[in-house]
This record gives sequence, structure tokens and C-alpha cells, in this order.
Amino acid sequence: MTFDSPKNDRIHELRQLFKEAFGDSDDFLDVFFGKAFSHDRCRCATENGRIVAALYWFDCVCNGRKAAYLYAVATSEAYRRRGIGKALLDNTHDFLASQGYSLALLVPGSESLFGYYERAGYAICGYVSEFICNASSERIDLRRIGAGEYAALRRKLLPENSVIQEGVSLEFLSELAELYAGDGFVLACVRNGEAASGIELLGDKSLAPSILNTLGLKSGRFRIHNGKKPFAMFRPLEESVTPPAYLGLAFD
Repeated sequence: MTFDSPKNDRIHELRQLFKEAFGDSDDFLDVFFGKAFSHDRCRCATENGRIVAALYWFDCVCNGRKAAYLYAVATSEAYRRRGIGKALLDNTHDFLASQGYSLALLVPGSESLFGYYERAGYAICGYVSEFICNASSERIDLRRIGAGEYAALRRKLLPENSVIQEGVSLEFLSELAELYAGDGFVLACVRNGEAASGIELLGDKSLAPSILNTLGLKSGRFRIHNGKKPFAMFRPLEESVTPPAYLGLAFD
């Protein structure tokens, strides 16, 4: 078993593994590998010349320290329950530390995975809450914005000790979701027919019903920081790392 970053000719294998593990469409994979992927931000486990596990990360910052948000951690089904995923994580942690990263972050894909990542050295570092509401009869000033403006406005609304996710992270997000801003809030959401699925609402949550009406939608589910639902986890890669209070963009 070897661990390393992939070469240019391995993209097809990575796409196959991604699709096997998560069932994403070719359109999504085109966006991810076209906009977000970098060989320098990927680690693979290879056995007998075949990629059997992989993970990716996005660069971010927390309290001025370099952080990696790990994404799409996957092992091929035929190679699971052999400790390969854990070995890949361990290798990635060592590699990240050697590259000057202070902490690793991730968002487990299901409730059952929190225990798995705890055994890999992670601890819960962020809680969120979600709520569903219907559109009101009121409209508000609302405008569609790009990744750069979203980043600038988002910084003003993030709680203290948050993870700053910008650059490639927000460029990728802007391909997956619609980004909006208004007086006192920013919103990243995906339309599902006449409903909205909110990836992140920062700011005044009481405006959610009016936001829906302005967007011409009937209902929506919104995710906000704070709450009781465990969301993100972190693992320090050096000493004296403070747990982040909020990692909001999970690209889920």
C-alpha cells in the first residue's frame, strides 16, 4: 500500500471512486474536477497499481492559522473494513503538518461517522441548527452576488473564531448554489422546485420567510450557526490549536 498525491493520468480513477462512494452525477464531477480539484490537495491510497481510497481538501484559515477542510473521504467498497481509510487519514495528517497546516477539519457525511472520526483523533468543534419555514407575504431587498462579494460580506457576519473559507472554496460553492445578500444577511442556497435548501444563512434568520417570497419560492430549509446539532469536527496538527467555533460551508 502506498500513499501519495495523484498524477495527471489518474483523474479517471478518482472520478470513478468518487461516483462509487457518493453517487454524484457526471455534471457535479465535471464541476468538482474542473473548478475545485488540485493534485496538490489530494491524497490517495494505492494497492497493486489501483487507487483504492482518496480524499481531497480545501485550504482555509482559522485564527490566522493554515487549515485544511477535508472533503469526500472515500474507500472503494471492495477494500473497506481493512483500515485503509484510517491509514490514509493518518498519512494525510502527517503530510499536512509537514506543509505547515495547523489543523484539519471535516464534516461527517452521516451521524454514524462521528464515532469513526473521533477514533481518528477528531473532536466536534461546531454545532448548527436547521429550521423549515414557508414564504411570507413580504418582500425585501435582495441581490444575487458573486463569490468575491460573498466572501467580503460573510466575514462581517461570521461569529468569532470561525473558519474562513474563501478562494477556491467559494468559487466552487458558486457553481453549486446561488449566493445572495441583503441588509444584514448573506445566503447560499439551492433551489429544489418551489423550495430552497439553504447551505448557509448568516445574519438575521427572521428574514427567511421574506427571502423565500422575494425569490418566488414557497418554502425552505435553512442552516444557521449555533444550535444543538453536531456539524463539524477538527483535529489539531500542532500544539495549542483552539477549536474553531464555526465551519459553515460543507458543500453537501
